[in-house]
Amino acid sequence: MHLFFIRFLISSLISSVLIMIILGIKKIFKNHISARWQYNIWFLFLVILIIPFIPQQYLDFSQLNRWSVDLQNKEDHMMTDDSLLNHKAQETLNQEGNLQDFSISVQRSTAAYINFALISIWILGCLIYTSILVIVKLRLNKVKDSIRVLDDVKIIGLFEKCKRELDISKDLIVGESGLVYSSMTFGLKKTYIVFPLVMTHQLSESELYHIFLHELSHYKNKDIIINEVMCFFQIIYWFNPFVRLAFKKMRLDREINCDVSVLQRLKEENYIQYGKTIINCAEKQIQPSFFSITTSIAGTKKEITKRIQKIASYKVENRWMNIKSICIFIFIAILILNKSAAISILGYENKRYDFKATHVVYEDLSSYFGEREGSFVLYDLQADKYAIYNKEKSITRVSPDSTYKIYSALIGLENNVIQVDDSKKGWNGQQYTYEAWNKDQDLSSAIKNSVNWYFQEIDQQVGYDKLQYYLDEIEYGNGDITGGIRDYWQESSLLISPVEQVELLTDLYTDNTLFESTHIAKVKEALKLEENNGAVLSGKTGTGMINDKEVNGWFIGYVEKNGQTYIFATNVQGEENTNGSLATKITLDILSDKNIY
Repeated sequence: MHLFFIRFLISSLISSVLIMIILGIKKIFKNHISARWQYNIWFLFLVILIIPFIPQQYLDFSQLNRWSVDLQNKEDHMMTDDSLLNHKAQETLNQEGNLQDFSISVQRSTAAYINFALISIWILGCLIYTSILVIVKLRLNKVKDSIRVLDDVKIIGLFEKCKRELDISKDLIVGESGLVYSSMTFGLKKTYIVFPLVMTHQLSESELYHIFLHELSHYKNKDIIINEVMCFFQIIYWFNPFVRLAFKKMRLDREINCDVSVLQRLKEENYIQYGKTIINCAEKQIQPSFFSITTSIAGTKKEITKRIQKIASYKVENRWMNIKSICIFIFIAILILNKSAAISILGYENKRYDFKATHVVYEDLSSYFGEREGSFVLYDLQADKYAIYNKEKSITRVSPDSTYKIYSALIGLENNVIQVDDSKKGWNGQQYTYEAWNKDQDLSSAIKNSVNWYFQEIDQQVGYDKLQYYLDEIEYGNGDITGGIRDYWQESSLLISPVEQVELLTDLYTDNTLFESTHIAKVKEALKLEENNGAVLSGKTGTGMINDKEVNGWFIGYVEKNGQTYIFATNVQGEENTNGSLATKITLDILSDKNIY
């Protein structure tokens, strides 16, 4: 739920802009859109409201707009100098004690508290509006209990005639109640058309005919179901005035659409009489509630005025009008789909990898991970076969943390920021929490001690554009370095899945990449950890820390044994005490049980 509501607000803002665009298009082309399509366009508005809750991997219409950068990055990395960050050391040791993974905690307190406060207010608002809806429905139940079913043969006959005209076969209940002030239609399982007491005897046959056609048009158009959907979204988006405005416009267009449906069945000389019927019903209408869970021929004075104007200017819609209407509808639909990824708040960071390997065996290794979430991916290079634990987590992208330093080193070598025979960088005298950092470093010591400042200097000297180029070329995870050139790889914008880690290491090991062979050899030398019974273990750990809690642990690397190479990536996640040390232990236990190392 981290920053969920902040993202929801951004999504809601984008949705609001699209709503205003829809309103603008409808107004500009109002003379070129039929009443039916004026209403149909609002279904695209409902799509806009749904999209934020559809995971982005299912929205393949466009890529996330670059300007819509995750607010998490800005908050997490306001303090870029290591001396301003809270530090905590985590040491990962193998049998020879030659691998250390020092991690730095990033702080999310302000954003987390703001997000918690906002989401609490939102939930409170949802509960309040849900309570209002419950009250409205309880009142409607009282209306239902008070209904007296009409038994006037003449009226029922007229009603059945209208049903036949609209090709409606379902049994509907027609009655009257002293708790309603105008005719209305409601009910999903049992549908009721209800009149005020004695109103049916006060109306002429033509007026009843008009009302029946109008209310049955609502039923035929599934407007009762749409009412329920509208109520749901009014609760979710209670804070958004543009959504309320759009629903108000949608209800008016719905009534106009039903008016036109009735007019299409009347002779031209009866149009005026139909308008008078609407005015007559409007005089009995009370102020509508916030939630509209019924459909009615009546409405507010302003709405009735607009409907009468439409009736007065009504002309039979021709084929050309329908063609134009459909074209405008398609244009708006394309616009919405094109922006769908920017509206989505689920999968906001492109957090899944499309893994297409065929030689894969999925295993249950949950006993190694205990109560923590995680994944283990093992690739047998010679057999070209994957063994994977936790399919979903294996393709879910998370921060690489210090495992990214492998590629930072390669990019630095490629750009001559460091050299194969001279990778030394001088310490600037700044005191760090870890004594191992407070001295000059070369690539080997920087990898061994996971020295942040060493790789941050490399990245800064390489520059943003070149970093982005290399990450795009090797297809490193989501390739997003918008979190800042110093910190994008530590619980920030850059994300990668365990499967991708293995694929990239495979390319690196087999020299199937754009990096020079001598540079790859230099990095592989720095990654070598130990040798045990003829098997050589190489790798790099990573620990992600947020608010001084270790929440993300990595161990990636490979084992060379008897001419065989096994490439692995382990990721483990938890609320605390989840680090590279734990990932290393899990990995070594699994490799040992598989007789690999």
